[in-house]
Amino acid sequence: MPEAFPARPLYLVDASLYVFRAWHSMPDEFHDADGWPTNAVHGFARFLLELLEKERPAHIAIAFDEALDSCFRNRLYPAYKANRDPAPDALRRQFTHCKALCAALGLSVLSHGEYEADDLIGSALHAARPDGFRGVIVSADKDLSQLLGDHDEQWDFARGQRWGMAGVKARHGVEARQIADYLALTGDAVDNIPGVSGIGAKSAAVLLAHFGDLDTLLARVDAVAFLRLRGAATMAVRLREQREHALLWRQLTTIALDAPLGDIAHGHARGPADGDMLAGLSDALRFGPMTRRRLRAAAGLDDPAY
Repeated sequence: MPEAFPARPLYLVDASLYVFRAWHSMPDEFHDADGWPTNAVHGFARFLLELLEKERPAHIAIAFDEALDSCFRNRLYPAYKANRDPAPDALRRQFTHCKALCAALGLSVLSHGEYEADDLIGSALHAARPDGFRGVIVSADKDLSQLLGDHDEQWDFARGQRWGMAGVKARHGVEARQIADYLALTGDAVDNIPGVSGIGAKSAAVLLAHFGDLDTLLARVDAVAFLRLRGAATMAVRLREQREHALLWRQLTTIALDAPLGDIAHGHARGPADGDMLAGLSDALRFGPMTRRRLRAAAGLDDPAY
């Protein structure tokens, strides 16, 4: 019988989500040798170790956000994410440590000054599919659901919930392929994307269920007024008036599949760990004995007495 899935899963981790979560949830009692806080690194290390120990992935990429205000989306819409406060130096420093930790473990690290982590994940998955990989996207971010194909999964690690393409509608009210159009209509307050005024989540879901996608909706906007939908006539007017804005919002909400990924191993195969680098980071970040043992075990290194 044919396999239900292609043989090789490619784990794609939205690292920034877990770094920020650790930054906000971990106590500030952790500090490095220079006195800088390391709570986010310690929390991220715990998450990463749990993932590696549970899944033992042969192919994995960890994507970080560096395009905080230099993303290509900022050129399209300067107010993109302008509602977010810049990350403090203490957190930026920890992002650097988190990337170094992943590299020391032999994991593929993705980051770029003009593309966000979502774009790097989408591009990595798009590039790997022809080689028989399926994606396991480790993130709770609904934006990433638009990437799910027939055999892919998304995994909210903290809640222990996994879903595939068919499970997106139950979670968000629209199909995976409609997520970018849905966010273009409703807006996304987290990213400072306004959306089309007067169209909320339920209305957007109804419109996309009826028309299929944003292009068809805009092409047949005259039909909107005749739908059995509260405020349908007003929505039709606003869609006509805000057509160009709606198309711009979709540019912002659509994950890029062509971000440069650099010189990477085939399928983001795990490489050899760097024991010296791992030991140096463990000392500098003041990891405890248990974390050190787990890191070395996850890296496939012998357990020395240190």
